Amino acid sequence: MAAVTGKAFDTKLLGRVLQYVRPYRKKFLWAAFLTVLMAALSPIRPYLIQITVDKYILTSNFNGLLYMSLLMFGLLVLQSGVQYFQTYLTNALGQSVILQLRTDVFNHITQLRLKYFDHTPIGVLITRSVSDLETIADIFSEGLISIIGDMLQLIALIGIMLYTDWRLTLITLIPMPLLMLATYWFKEAIKSSFQEVRTQVSHLNTFLQEHISGMSVIHYFAREDQEMRKFVAVNQKYRDANIQSNWYYSIFYPVVEIISAMSLGLLVWYGSKRILADPLHVSPGT
Repeated sequence: MAAVTGKAFDTKLLGRVLQYVRPYRKKFLWAAFLTVLMAALSPIRPYLIQITVDKYILTSNFNGLLYMSLLMFGLLVLQSGVQYFQTYLTNALGQSVILQLRTDVFNHITQLRLKYFDHTPIGVLITRSVSDLETIADIFSEGLISIIGDMLQLIALIGIMLYTDWRLTLITLIPMPLLMLATYWFKEAIKSSFQEVRTQVSHLNTFLQEHISGMSVIHYFAREDQEMRKFVAVNQKYRDANIQSNWYYSIFYPVVEIISAMSLGLLVWYGSKRILADPLHVSPGT
């Protein structure tokens, strides 16, 4: 059985999939608008915290502190509401797209010649019609729009940080090349790992379909033990592929945490140094 291969990112294939979004343009535009709104709201809370520390906490202004607390609570409620509708719309969009895509895939399968099914295992078709389409649904519900939102949020945060204190921002971004290098390594490693998982789940589905359909033959020739050993081997390969995929995640996330800690350490070190050297011109809130 052929392994699942392909490019990690295929723009032509993505363009074909995006055509299914056209009937749901309004839903897509609302989801995109809410994503941009979330990105715009995200830098406001740190800015309000800075004002609260510099103008109200350090001056022991209780009324101002109460006002800022209520303002931040209102912002939190607004962000929660926006995130709720954005998450709901993106998931609904993904499921709507997959509904039509799965219908088209099934319609395509019904139009195939009978000889195609002679050399294509049914389990492979089931995998393509179910598992692979669920992955495409995740692109819309958790991937495409979320990536755009995260990028906008990152740009907004870095812009405000540069405006507030460009020196401190540049110090904080020193570990960024390490993060980019780790992300590139993870992308290359996880691509082949995911392809192996897809291949093994296809093998597993094929094995189950063929053996359940031919169970009477297995019983007739008393091959239960032999086929069980074959199933254990196929099942173990699927398990090993998933463990390998999870191993890359178990390496990547701690590396990201270490790099984040390095950035935070540089922030605390340089910020403290600036405050101690020039306390009149560097605010603690910054």
